[in-house]
Amino acid sequence: PHLRSPAGFAMTDALRRYLEYYRDLGIRNLYLTGYTTSTLPKARETAAAATAAGAVEAAVPVAAPPAAAAVPRPATTLDLGLAPAAPADAAPALPEPVETLDDILADIGNCTRCRLHKGRNKLVFGVGNPKAKLVFVGEGPGADEDEQGIPFVGRAGQLLTAMIDNTAAKEGIPIRRADVYICNVVKCRPPDNRTPEPDEMEICGQFLARQLAVLRPRAICALGGTAAKALTGRKEGVTRMRGNWFKWRGIPLMVTYHPSYLLRPYNQNAKREAWEDLKKVLHLVYD
Repeated sequence: PHLRSPAGFAMTDALRRYLEYYRDLGIRNLYLTGYTTSTLPKARETAAAATAAGAVEAAVPVAAPPAAAAVPRPATTLDLGLAPAAPADAAPALPEPVETLDDILADIGNCTRCRLHKGRNKLVFGVGNPKAKLVFVGEGPGADEDEQGIPFVGRAGQLLTAMIDNTAAKEGIPIRRADVYICNVVKCRPPDNRTPEPDEMEICGQFLARQLAVLRPRAICALGGTAAKALTGRKEGVTRMRGNWFKWRGIPLMVTYHPSYLLRPYNQNAKREAWEDLKKVLHLVYD
């Protein structure tokens, strides 16, 4: 598709490469902000040619939210001329990354893009091996994560660690939690641990998509219904989706229960199912 820019926007070669990369990720619109193009990684040498126009900041959902969701947007957009995004399981393979995890974290900065920043103590980006073959995606930070700035460190995180370490050991797979990568759909703790709103997931989803595009794992494990819906775009509940394979941009994706759900005493059957799901993921990735 043709890349169009608003009047007065200086389109440099480096900036065009970035727009094409985001387009190939399924990003449909980029929104102008007060930033300069010097904030774009690997494009700083071309900043002088574009400072009059500001820079681009991608704002795209991993999977499109319900049409009724009202999302505040800046007044000026840079239209990439894209058709509606393809379903997650039919999307094209990922383009070669043009940025790093550190670049994405720097782009997030002291994020105030949505209301979740108002109650945030620490932004929770992600943790683990930057060359991980397996990525776990949860919903959002809880109180312990908000305090430490690390995903899955509370009771649910301790259970996830035990699931990864113990299952791998029993299956003869020589990996531990530190060998995988763990992140969330939203990077700031929702008030009272509520489910993230569609507009919050849309705004933060761009960073998750970019994280996954850089990591390029062999498989993704979506923990819970929120992560599953964000990554697949499907509306079914987690009990119907779990144990099944889907795809995100060509990468196999397994849906299973969130560890916080497994902590409830009446979910013994769910615990067994989650362990079976995890065994499938580990064998697919590491065998």
